[in-house]
Amino acid sequence: MDQTAFFFEILFPALMQGLIVTLQLIACSAPFGLALGVAIAVGRQYGHPVISWLCKTYVFFIKGTPLLLLLFILYFGLPSIGITFTAFVASVLGFILCNSAYNAEYIRGGLISIKEGQMVAAQALGMTRWQAIRSVVLPQALRRAIPGLSNEFIYLIKYSSLAYMLTVIELAGAGKQVATKYFLYTESFAAVAVVYLVLVSITTVAVNILEKRVVVPGTVRANPSAQL
Repeated sequence: MDQTAFFFEILFPALMQGLIVTLQLIACSAPFGLALGVAIAVGRQYGHPVISWLCKTYVFFIKGTPLLLLLFILYFGLPSIGITFTAFVASVLGFILCNSAYNAEYIRGGLISIKEGQMVAAQALGMTRWQAIRSVVLPQALRRAIPGLSNEFIYLIKYSSLAYMLTVIELAGAGKQVATKYFLYTESFAAVAVVYLVLVSITTVAVNILEKRVVVPGTVRANPSAQL
């Protein structure tokens, strides 16, 4: 088969269909992973000792469990106790659990970096402890955690390829199917790699723009080259 015809008539349409599923996986996982990560980080740093311990234990077990194994437990293991998920839902749940644990660590690092005096000052102005966390400490911590959170989002883009192990035909799975059917592995996987590279590049540019928009004036160290 002609390479041009293979690419435009077979490979490209298949990858676009897989890309849609990949974007759906990311869109369903990332917001909940971030929200749960914020809750875990705040609970661990400022919650009751029992809540803090539970959050710490959650992060410990999720970080210590390979994501693929977690997906297998959700999809193949839980039906034995009467809990059944579709392959897509099991994939999303696994990504949320994994993503939230790592996001929690990045956000906790941001919380720790905020000086305790800001909490004291906010309470001196009449804020409760939780109001101070929500309105003063957490917004600054999230700004400082953006590089780490963006890194985890990029990992999530790559993690999505593991959904193929649960029969979800996403981007990598679509490429694998075409490669297996036509025995054109190099061309198929190279095209998949290019699509992932484009996704990561778009994310990187978007994060750089976001960092510049939300930066607090006076908190960013000047670029040495700009000082010359």
